[in-house]
Amino acid sequence: MCTDEALIAAVARGDQTALRTLYERHAAAMLRLIRRLSSDQGVCEEILQETWLAVWRAAAGFRGESSVRGWLLGIAKRQAHNQLRRSRPQSVDLAEALDVPDSAPSVEDQVLRDAAQSELLTAVRALPEHLREVLALVLVEDLPYPEVASVLSIPVGTVKSRMSHARRRLGTMLTAKRLEGTGRR
Repeated sequence: MCTDEALIAAVARGDQTALRTLYERHAAAMLRLIRRLSSDQGVCEEILQETWLAVWRAAAGFRGESSVRGWLLGIAKRQAHNQLRRSRPQSVDLAEALDVPDSAPSVEDQVLRDAAQSELLTAVRALPEHLREVLALVLVEDLPYPEVASVLSIPVGTVKSRMSHARRRLGTMLTAKRLEGTGRR
């Protein structure tokens, strides 16, 4: 089993098999990050493809200042922001639309709901985007603070501060919800 660092070095030398292995290891996490920025599945998949093309082209520039996973997520985030900034939403008459998006909850939502964690999910969604983003990278993607800082292009201290704010706000919201449910205030 090659390390991610060895694989990215091989990609820099033009090794497509190494790129495929990195894709298998990290594409799901990258797609989750991209999906937090756009709800359009087709756009997300297109951004993911563009991200891997950018990885192929930029592999020689990997300096090892963060983990390969953090570096890949940073590229995915930049690609998503660039593409979403350039694109203009298209208006389509629903009567003429061939492919109307499914309004059913996502698999993540169903799992969370089934696990009786809807209160937590509601509280997380109520957080401002900058707090949700840090929370997701730390808790869902399991990235250390320095890598989150690298992905978001912010100082490590800001990551720590945002995590602290997110935890405090979640605690306050969940406590208030529980007190509300018991009739106490």
